[in-house]
Amino acid sequence: MSNPDDPKDGGERDWSVVVEGGKPKSNEPVSSAVAEPEAATRRHEPHEPPRTTVPEKLYEPRKQVHNKRIDGPFRRFKWFVMVVTLAIYYVTPWLRWDRGPYAPDQAVLVDLANRRFYMFGIEIWPHEFYFVAGLLIMAGIGLFLVTSAVGRAWCGYACPQTVWTDLFQHVDRFIDGDRNARLRLDAAPWTWGKVMRRAFKWSIYALIGLVTGGAWILYFADAPTLFRDFFAGEAAPVAYITVAVLTLTTVTLGGFMREQVCIYMCPWPRIQTAMLDEKSLIVTYKDWRGEPRGSLKKAQKKPGEFGDCIDCTQCVQVCPTGIDIREGPQIGCITCALCIDACDRVMKDIGRPRGLIDYATLEDCEREAAGETPRPAWRTLMHPRNIAYLLIWGGIGGALLFALGVRTHTDLTVAPDRNPPFMLLSDGSVRNSYTLKLRNMESRPRDMEIAVEGLPGAIMWTDTINRTAAAPTQTVTVPADQVRTVRAYVAVPEGATTRGFFFRLTSLDEQRETDTVETRFDAPEDQ
Repeated sequence: MSNPDDPKDGGERDWSVVVEGGKPKSNEPVSSAVAEPEAATRRHEPHEPPRTTVPEKLYEPRKQVHNKRIDGPFRRFKWFVMVVTLAIYYVTPWLRWDRGPYAPDQAVLVDLANRRFYMFGIEIWPHEFYFVAGLLIMAGIGLFLVTSAVGRAWCGYACPQTVWTDLFQHVDRFIDGDRNARLRLDAAPWTWGKVMRRAFKWSIYALIGLVTGGAWILYFADAPTLFRDFFAGEAAPVAYITVAVLTLTTVTLGGFMREQVCIYMCPWPRIQTAMLDEKSLIVTYKDWRGEPRGSLKKAQKKPGEFGDCIDCTQCVQVCPTGIDIREGPQIGCITCALCIDACDRVMKDIGRPRGLIDYATLEDCEREAAGETPRPAWRTLMHPRNIAYLLIWGGIGGALLFALGVRTHTDLTVAPDRNPPFMLLSDGSVRNSYTLKLRNMESRPRDMEIAVEGLPGAIMWTDTINRTAAAPTQTVTVPADQVRTVRAYVAVPEGATTRGFFFRLTSLDEQRETDTVETRFDAPEDQ
């Protein structure tokens, strides 16, 4: 909007715009893109109808969401997922797994000090990080698959933000009562009773946050040892800092911000729209059946004039994000389906068929509105996009399992010295030096044989084996679950030429695993 106090095109002031306190106020079409953000104006886009009220703030203040207790199949499934996921998170660090005397016995352990990741019988080394990358890719594609098939079911049931928010909401109900009791308590003045109730509830919040942060650090060290050291004040400072940060974030995000994280902070609601279409199963209000709304008494007085929705707002009251599903798909819907439980219960009470709010595709809603039979759920899930996601997800999983099955627990890397590339010995022979790294990925020490192949007349010794014991093969012992660095010296009789050859590493146990690395032997003639 141009300033009304400035003359337009050198002419007179525009008196059609009312100015009050230096800020424009007008009912004429004004683009909100150029109006002052703080201006108290009835501004609107030219294609929009004039606004009848003056907006006082740019953003609507948050309305505290107090969702109502509900029972039903989706609520019970939500209970099940919450119990299972929390149990996995809190209990897993305490599980034991026998890997022998040379390896940690914690079932799941991220050993940053030794750069290892243990998961039951699987041990991932740094050079095998592609396994972790593959799992992360599978998790992403799995999220795409779930969203494409049944909407934001991940958000509604298994997302950590949802799980912990649900836990905090149950604490609210346990201490403050159900929805109406919490609303009354919020509106009540601050008395000592209210202060004590709030202090007690927030103390439980803090305890949940502390247990959450404490469980997290147990994944990175031996759980019983770290637990004891933590409360004895002997743990590393980073442990206390991590627990403090996670306690604060858990209480803040799950205890106070709650639905704001899902609506404003999380990017997934913005991304999911690219994965949904009219063939996707989502929680849907069947407006063709529910409208026009009317109370049960009105519907009884005037049969046929009102839809099945009696405007009881139960679907809104049970929603953890406080949205009205009857307004259609929206960014605040996390597809938890609690509104389905609430609506089905009301429909049963008033003697009308269930499914006014239900999992359905937009195509099936159109068919049902036209009197046709909707497709079975299994046919809806057989969308080509869902099948493509499933095949990609399964393909990556199969490749990871194959790689895990064929991998060996013996590995060799070779780094030749470059300065000098060779040395002439007193007997005329030529010597090259190499740094070998022998990796033993078993949880027990193993004898390994190093052999030189493809280099006639070559002999080898190491920094721990005298030259008098030089031979084409040498045997060294590699400690359990470690990498041993060996300085190897390879000598070839006089007249040797520059050529390629191989180091072969063989484990001298029943497995007889081998690894071969090609390298180069340098001689004077090419210098």
